Amino acid sequence: MAQNTYCIIMGGGIGSRFWPASRDSKPKQFLDIFGTGRSLLQMTFDRFARFIPEQNIFVVTNEAYKIQVLEQLPQIAERQVLLEPMRRNTAPCIAYACYHIQAIDPEARIVVSPSDHLILDEAAFEVSLRKALDFVRQHDELVTLGIRPSRPETGYGYIQMNLEEGACPEGICRVRTFTEKPDREMAQVFLDSGDFLWNSGMFVWNIRSIMAAFREHLAEVVAIFDQGVGLFTTDKEHDFIQEHFPQCPSISIDYGVMEKAHNVSVLPVDFGWADLGTWGSLYELKEHDEQSNVVLHSQAAFYEAEGNLVSMDDPNMLVVVQGLNDSIIAQSDGVLLICKRDEEQRIKTFMNEASIRFNKKYD
Repeated sequence: MAQNTYCIIMGGGIGSRFWPASRDSKPKQFLDIFGTGRSLLQMTFDRFARFIPEQNIFVVTNEAYKIQVLEQLPQIAERQVLLEPMRRNTAPCIAYACYHIQAIDPEARIVVSPSDHLILDEAAFEVSLRKALDFVRQHDELVTLGIRPSRPETGYGYIQMNLEEGACPEGICRVRTFTEKPDREMAQVFLDSGDFLWNSGMFVWNIRSIMAAFREHLAEVVAIFDQGVGLFTTDKEHDFIQEHFPQCPSISIDYGVMEKAHNVSVLPVDFGWADLGTWGSLYELKEHDEQSNVVLHSQAAFYEAEGNLVSMDDPNMLVVVQGLNDSIIAQSDGVLLICKRDEEQRIKTFMNEASIRFNKKYD
């Protein structure tokens, strides 16, 4: 399995919905969210190193985070950290890494993963990924991993499977549609139907199929990176990326490729997955007390207070909460955030406005 197998970990985001814990200088992928002694990035790397050679795992990140990546992952070489001079969403990020890997191994099979996911059953995760990698050895399919939904979740995108006879060879189904985050009523319809899965944002493909898809659906991105063919993996790659990567459009791999390609399949999986994109996702995961409160990294006492999440950066701090319900109370590095859990989508706005008002002091 290890032969021709590679992994791309996307680790360049700023995690703005996790502010104030996630900051521009140290985004959430570098944080030990669960107090285990391992950051989300380290947990992601460990997970893939179980079945992919460490030297074949690449982290794509922003120039600003190179040192943090190398400090947190001392087992990888500097050549395995691919640096973006600026953020351009997931499609250019993945295209860059695929051009780099293609220069190393034209027979590569690749797993692509964000750096901020939680996987509870890592043995089941490995089984699923091995199955997908074996599938793309024989098929030029773009495979995404779809999570079997357990509730009418409105925070995730959905994938509809084609369950017609013959549409699911080897348990991997053709995709009918991708759907953006639905409202609660539609999410319930998706759940009840039985043919919709959560979009995990993890992908598996061979280098031939993904490069062909880029050429067909994102010709603008291909035109930029094609200018660097012959430079990838050489000492000229960095300068080429510095000059040309900013010319890429800011576009997601879902919108740019997956929603348009004709050869997209999904592997239904169930290995205890969560996208740790928001405080709310963390609230859902952690153990609740009798009043449905959750406390992280600190101590708290609640009075007439239910459904709150408390997170402090000082484990010795005591937080006393009275008369407050269904709220996020998060403190980190000079910022205290108090907001309603059902309005956490506004946190990115709060962060941006604080950046402008206080001259990026709290970014």
